Amino acid sequence: MKLTFYGHATFSVQVNGKNILFDPFFTGNPMIKDIDIQKIKADYIFITHGHGDHTADIVNVAKSTGAQCVAAAEVVGWLKKNGVEKAHPVNHGGPVAFDFGKARAVNAIHSSSFSDGTYAGNPLGFVFTTPAGNFYAAGDTALTMDMQLIPLWARLDFAILPIGGNYTMDPSDAIHAADFVKCNKIVGVHYNTWPIIAIDTDKAKADFAAAGKDLLLPRAGETIEL
Repeated sequence: MKLTFYGHATFSVQVNGKNILFDPFFTGNPMIKDIDIQKIKADYIFITHGHGDHTADIVNVAKSTGAQCVAAAEVVGWLKKNGVEKAHPVNHGGPVAFDFGKARAVNAIHSSSFSDGTYAGNPLGFVFTTPAGNFYAAGDTALTMDMQLIPLWARLDFAILPIGGNYTMDPSDAIHAADFVKCNKIVGVHYNTWPIIAIDTDKAKADFAAAGKDLLLPRAGETIEL
């Protein structure tokens, strides 16, 4: 599997020949410059919640790629009002089968609303089980005991966790989250975009290493093999 990081909490994972894009935020994203949205590849777009730093470009990217959007039912309703018809509603529950594998919506401790204040349903994370491997995209979340359920459903090859603090877990909490999900390969997101979520990346990597874990922090625009 390959992961391309686009800055903040936007990334894509290539699995079984499909490109799965998460939380498209290109317009106004200070971590990446001069991106041509029309050149973004996506067969699926998974949306964790409604905040603007995760949804700014959903409609444009969904229309330009023809991707299947997957999100909470309330987000899907909003997408359809904005002309995106190819959207699959989910909520906490059993896994849903797609042509790349299965995805299960899981709990995320956060809030979720659109920029106009409209309710956007439950914030979600996603656990993916595929023939190529398994991974967890936590979305924006605090540390929660619910993460201990994830090893019941999947043996993870890697996990994408927020580490910037203030609105989500910080590196210390993310180390506990990695223990809960029983995964030692972590891709950090949702950090250093703005001063309020700035962290010491060298210290974070050292703390993860001391705990026997590998914290991967790809540059915006970088693709890594996982």
